[in-house]
Amino acid sequence: MTTMRPDRLVIVNDASVANGGATALALLEARLMRARGIEVTYITGDAGANPEFQACGQDTIGLGRAPLLQAGVGALRQGVYNADTVTMLNGWIAQHDTPGTVYHVHGWSQILSPSVFTALNRVRERMVITAHDFFLVCPNGAFADYRAGTVCTRVPLGVACLTRHCDKRHYIHKVWRTVRQAVQSHTLHFAPNGPRVLMVHAAMREPLERGGIPAASLQAVPNPVTPWSDTRIAAEHNREFIFVGRLAAEKGPDLAAAAARRAGVRLVMIGDGPMLPALRAAYPEVTFCGRLTPQQVARRVQSARALLMPSRYPEPYGLVAAEAMWSGLPVIASRSALLAADIVGCGAGEVCDPTDEPAFADVIARIARDDEATRQMSLTGHTATRHVGLSPDAWAERLLAVFADCRTTQPVITGSIPLMSNPLSES
Repeated sequence: MTTMRPDRLVIVNDASVANGGATALALLEARLMRARGIEVTYITGDAGANPEFQACGQDTIGLGRAPLLQAGVGALRQGVYNADTVTMLNGWIAQHDTPGTVYHVHGWSQILSPSVFTALNRVRERMVITAHDFFLVCPNGAFADYRAGTVCTRVPLGVACLTRHCDKRHYIHKVWRTVRQAVQSHTLHFAPNGPRVLMVHAAMREPLERGGIPAASLQAVPNPVTPWSDTRIAAEHNREFIFVGRLAAEKGPDLAAAAARRAGVRLVMIGDGPMLPALRAAYPEVTFCGRLTPQQVARRVQSARALLMPSRYPEPYGLVAAEAMWSGLPVIASRSALLAADIVGCGAGEVCDPTDEPAFADVIARIARDDEATRQMSLTGHTATRHVGLSPDAWAERLLAVFADCRTTQPVITGSIPLMSNPLSES
């Protein structure tokens, strides 16, 4: 049976240039849908100045703003509720909406703000939100107690949450994030007919439900995965261990470096971030490659024996783990990663507590010296882990199936749409 396709897909995302996983997937979605002949409009918080958009004639609407960390203190109020976002979206909906138009929201926490849901509430039957992280329910977006260095199990916006200093910066920032989360609870409303929330891993369900999202609104749609190598990397013949990702505390690159030193193995780090200068100084034996293109990463990992993914906090998906396994590289992951059960269940790697340096180093050392075990993990990862992700084409078709469920005979929204209630202006 042919899937009913949307008249137009509207992708809503903070950024138009890839600076993280969510934006990379939003851009990939735009390419895949255009290739299928679907009209795409990309609505973004920045200026929309992506050369790719100009080259392909992508219909783009940009707010022209900078991310909060670059915009300064004056942007904090807009980060809680940006009225310009409402005006922009209301204007587009009034002029262009049709009963077959579907709206897919990827990211809003850096520029667009929770006000994005004020405008989209009018078309929530045709709104889809991908939960790339936990910003839908958690003030810091990670269910992480950054001060304690532990996973958070509190109820978002509950008393224990409100009174806990868990922010990575300072308590005033936690208060600001809490206000923003409360505003989002005011603007984002769930009903039996929408919006739909797509989880990148089924294990996100419990935290999202704990945060108040109805179970019926949740649906698992794994991320698209393009392996670094179509043929199996013979990991058992290699000696280097690799870390691929942002060099930031939550990703645990310092934990990887310390454990690799203790295990006496070579470590290669691919990526950039705020920890790079300190890591270079503390671990001169580590090879730092900086940020590489996907093609460069694919070449560099050919000499790898295993991937280290020592995230300190829940990793909603961990795309690099899937890319590694599909390429034949064993993965040593944090026990808190949502892919941990898949990795161990398939026999494609091992999990541990990366903050326990001796235990982490022991796992690395075992894989370093056991060629046969490494070979078996490599073979298993390459052949038996395809269920943890989707090929880009399969991901696009899965999204189209979701969009087909969103089709409605709701009247087209035309004419002037009033600026809906701003929570910050209410008494």
